[in-house]
Amino acid sequence: MAPAATTNGVIDGVNGSNGLSGHTTSTKLQFETYHNIINNELTTTAKTRHGINPATIQPLPEVPVSTQEDVDRAVTCARAAYKSWSKVPIDERGQKLRDYANILDDHKDEFAKLLTQEQGKPLAQSYVEFGMATTWIRAVSTMEIPEDLIEDTEDRRVVCRYMPLGVTCGIVPWNFPILLAIGKVGPALYTGNTIIIKPSPYTPYCNLKLVELGMQIFPPGVLQALSGEEDLGPIFTAHPDIDKISFTGSIATGKKVMAAAAPTLKRVTLELGGNDPAIICEDVDIDAIIPKLAISSFLCSSQICMMVKRLYVHESIYRKFLDSFAAHIRCTMNVGSGLDPDNFIGPVQNRMQYDKVRHLYAQISPQGWHPVVGGDVPPADPTGKGFYFTPTLLDNPPDDSEVVIEEPFGPILPVLKWRDEEEVLARANDSKMGLGASVWSNDLERAERLARRLEAGSVWVNSHFDVSPIIPFGGHKWSGIGTEWGLNGLKSYCNPQSLWLKKKKSV
Repeated sequence: MAPAATTNGVIDGVNGSNGLSGHTTSTKLQFETYHNIINNELTTTAKTRHGINPATIQPLPEVPVSTQEDVDRAVTCARAAYKSWSKVPIDERGQKLRDYANILDDHKDEFAKLLTQEQGKPLAQSYVEFGMATTWIRAVSTMEIPEDLIEDTEDRRVVCRYMPLGVTCGIVPWNFPILLAIGKVGPALYTGNTIIIKPSPYTPYCNLKLVELGMQIFPPGVLQALSGEEDLGPIFTAHPDIDKISFTGSIATGKKVMAAAAPTLKRVTLELGGNDPAIICEDVDIDAIIPKLAISSFLCSSQICMMVKRLYVHESIYRKFLDSFAAHIRCTMNVGSGLDPDNFIGPVQNRMQYDKVRHLYAQISPQGWHPVVGGDVPPADPTGKGFYFTPTLLDNPPDDSEVVIEEPFGPILPVLKWRDEEEVLARANDSKMGLGASVWSNDLERAERLARRLEAGSVWVNSHFDVSPIIPFGGHKWSGIGTEWGLNGLKSYCNPQSLWLKKKKSV
């Protein structure tokens, strides 16, 4: 039985950590009711809303709809907590994060099931995302942030040190809500900041439970979460006492975040959309790379910013490659509920995205695009059916096609011919986006030479979508500003300070 809400909106019978001592055992969470977490208290709001299960379009439990007053209170608590949390030695903060990872592991089955229910991805992929999240926490918690020695002379020593910013806010998207929340929580807390997590309105459930579990580890005000509607994000980005926004989402919303942060000169990290090209050279082993490319193109129903979105295949192997890729999709890319272990492609996550992706499918016939697999246009009204699409390969659509220029964020992939290296590099770089890119070749010198000319924040040779907590991740051009993860990502949660130290006493 969940504890009852009191009239002031605080849930009775729930106590978080009151100090900095480590936990010994974790208390199992219940996953039936969902609340905001403010100052290690579970709170409710007068108005609530609910998400939906995208596989069934059935409602999920109610969640709070936070207001300006809720944000103000959370920010005040975060500011108060920052004064003591920032003074905790970094080794102790790292241990707290490792303790947090340990009690998260105690709940992995519940989180994986909940993630599939609210996001739609197959359960196996939910377990992978959860495992990545705890790996991220543990890796971040042992990283060093060294002081940079700038100058060391007879007269003085000058170092650059890195100090926490203060109160931060992580705005989390709906495609990878566990990993991308933890990817903000870990660096923020490790560097001595406090953080408030704002989940996507489409996927609030895992984020609220991640932070509720954190009550067993972190002092009040250090880690908080508020759910809400579309108007909640702008309240955070405009708030005068928040020092940094870390936002993952669309380019259009990222521009709004940056504009809203400008009046208060907030620091921002923006990880935005991508339209990743993959260049396939004529010397590849087609049968060996197609399974890798299929995963890198259709994982999570292609709702990942760093999926392959444009596939450039050398003309000499184009037809064989296309036929083999289509056959692989037919045999392995089953579509359906994420709870069925035979399915690889679940639904897209929400009705907004369903309508956007359906628009592209509806353009296939009028535009004269040629699907070699898939291409069926789903119903305009998916009620009772779920937000499903069949994975689709398009045979060499024109470069100025909407499906080539825009990021589909759904399982439809244009496959394009190329002949000349200069030509394919120009086409691959001809985008406002520059998040990821890859080159596939058995000639590794050639592949590296091509890779170094691609305009993207992450470029892979013979792989795509490899990520690591110790490697910076960010975009070029309109795909973002700054980086998450790695040492660069940690430093983005800090203010650099140049410290000038005289070696001689003043006279």
